[in-house]
Amino acid sequence: MEHGAFGDQSNATFSLTEEDHTLANAVRFTLNQDPRVTFCGYSIPHPSDARVNIRVQTTGDPAREVLKDACQDLMLMCQHVRSTFDKAVADFKTSERGQAMNIDSEE
Repeated sequence: MEHGAFGDQSNATFSLTEEDHTLANAVRFTLNQDPRVTFCGYSIPHPSDARVNIRVQTTGDPAREVLKDACQDLMLMCQHVRSTFDKAVADFKTSERGQAMNIDSEE
C-alpha cells in the first residue's frame, strides 16, 4: 500500500504487510545504491505488527517506479547468489573432497 504520494510522486511511504527487517533492510540497501534516491529508510511500527513502512524520496522520478526497479534489482542479486551457491555445491560434490565425504547428489 502506498501512502502520501498524491501530489508529489517523488516522495512516498510504502507499507508492506507480513514482512520484517529481512526484506526491509535488503530493499533499503538496494534503494540506497540508486543515484535517483535522495532518502530511503524503513520502520516497523510495532514489534508485534508484521508490517514495514519504507519511505522513499527521489530526485524527481516517481518513487513507485524507483521502488519497483530496486525490487527487480534485488531479485537479480538473489538469483545470482543462488546460482553461484548451486555451482559451488555442484563443484564441491564432484571434487575429491566431496567424493571422499561420500556426499550423495540428491540429498
